[in-house]
Amino acid sequence: MTINEIQDEIAEEFSDYSDWMDKYSYLIEIGNDMPPYPEEHRVQQNVIEGCQSTVWINASLNDDKTLHFDADADAIIVKGIVGLLIRVLSEHTPDEILNADLYFIDKIGLKENLTPTRSNGLLAMIKQMKLYAMAFSVKG
Repeated sequence: MTINEIQDEIAEEFSDYSDWMDKYSYLIEIGNDMPPYPEEHRVQQNVIEGCQSTVWINASLNDDKTLHFDADADAIIVKGIVGLLIRVLSEHTPDEILNADLYFIDKIGLKENLTPTRSNGLLAMIKQMKLYAMAFSVKG
């Protein structure tokens, strides 16, 4: 699936919920469904600066030159948010990630329903994921 197809799928899923309490519950569900984060990746270099809660994001390059992201957060809604970002960006090439317009964030109303500090954290997570993509595109 392309990045845009995944974003459209997420927007469709969120459209099933009429209010933000239900959408927050869905984010919690997404966070709870994430695979366990490897302990060896729980290091300071994987911590995202600018997030209110502690968020770890790690990236690795697959054999087919796509990036695989894994992440964790100590706040369950934030874990759901990073889970959405992983769903959209993971298993794509660095160029696809760098050129992605993450319109689903506005489409589902996420940004305006986060506190300013959580919104800044969201931007910090996206920035870090794109920095990983940039680093791997230079290596590749």
